[in-house]
Amino acid sequence: MRPFGYYGFYDPWFWGPYGYGGPYGGYGYSMPAGMGKVKIQTQLKDAEVFIDGAYAGTTSQTKDMFLKSGAHDIEVRSAGHPKYAERVYVLSGKTLKISPGF
Repeated sequence: MRPFGYYGFYDPWFWGPYGYGGPYGGYGYSMPAGMGKVKIQTQLKDAEVFIDGAYAGTTSQTKDMFLKSGAHDIEVRSAGHPKYAERVYVLSGKTLKISPGF
């Protein structure tokens, strides 16, 4: 097995979710060390997302985000809906699901 495909490019099917040749033979990728995943679950695709006061993008762009483990302030804003704001604690290697309710 080689880490590069037929044309000399990186071959993600070879590397797999756990690094070099992982146990599942190459589906997806692993979570970065010291980071956790935050999933925003909402039907609104154009709501603005702010993390620790900084604009992160819209909900369609930031549906799944990797953040450093620790406390973070997350806000979701959309015209015609009340602002959703919550302080969350992200754990390394874990996924936190957030449902703003709109």
